Amino acid sequence: MDSRTKRRLSDAELDALVRRAVGTGVTAATELTDGYANAVWRLKLDDGREAVLKLSPPPDLEQLSYERNLLRMEAAAIGLAAAAGVPVAGLLRAGYDDPVLGGDYLLLAALDGVSWNDVKPDNHAELRRELGGHLARFNAVTGEVFGYPHAGITGATWREAFLAMTAALLGDTERYPTPLPLPAAELLAVFEAAAPALDEVTSPRLVHFDVWAGNVFLDLSGTPRIQAIIDHERAFWGDPLAEFVTPTIFGELAEDDPLLAGYREVAPLELTAAARTRLDLYRAYLYLILLIENGPRQYPPDEYARVRDLATASLTDVLDRLVRPFGGPAAG
Repeated sequence: MDSRTKRRLSDAELDALVRRAVGTGVTAATELTDGYANAVWRLKLDDGREAVLKLSPPPDLEQLSYERNLLRMEAAAIGLAAAAGVPVAGLLRAGYDDPVLGGDYLLLAALDGVSWNDVKPDNHAELRRELGGHLARFNAVTGEVFGYPHAGITGATWREAFLAMTAALLGDTERYPTPLPLPAAELLAVFEAAAPALDEVTSPRLVHFDVWAGNVFLDLSGTPRIQAIIDHERAFWGDPLAEFVTPTIFGELAEDDPLLAGYREVAPLELTAAARTRLDLYRAYLYLILLIENGPRQYPPDEYARVRDLATASLTDVLDRLVRPFGGPAAG
């Protein structure tokens, strides 16, 4: 995505916004350009603190249906995660429908650690086990409705909400035509046929759904430890099992994965046949996101080709597993 589609603020506008938010000005600002929706800056403040400012995209920025009001979900998730004992970047201030911006913003305490994606610590298994425990605490937080409440995609039951989430995502292909293994209607039929497995989920639990190495910061001052889990904006209320999809993307969840062991130290989790079906549904949903989001984001073709090919092949494999018990046609 061309960064010019994001909100643009001058140094003076950044300073004025931070003064409104926390009563102190900005001495230096560096824009972080990795994201595809929110504009993000790392700031040095007059009072000596360092902070990260995230601004919501302009109202006319093209996004998927579930991506509405992402910063509101992130602010809610940060507060709930911190209360549950999950390490997060502290939320200094959240502003919604700011009268000057005409949008939302979050001001977060800056982290002094490094992204797990940028280093290869020797204690990988121990870190993965530690991450599992943090995810179990995150998932222990309960809510009142299933789905994406800030995007208006919800349901009274998990089956209702997840099918609504899937239908909204597939509906986005009307705006952003996407090559998929099956037509949208047939894909939704596969999800609906497997949906009874979702009825085992009776309580809305907080699910981050974007826990990959780039969203985990490490403290390397001694033995590497997890400093914080970041970027909670794509969280939803649903099934904790969905949390295991991103950390095992394009693969499977193995019984000997330290992530699973760490999770079970905090909360019970059994990988029954029905649980495996649910995992496949969530994998299919994530792979659809990876394919359909290229419509509004327009990733650089050479950089995106590998993800597109992996997502397509993995989605086809998962669909084949899902349709087999119901005698449906194989994807292809």
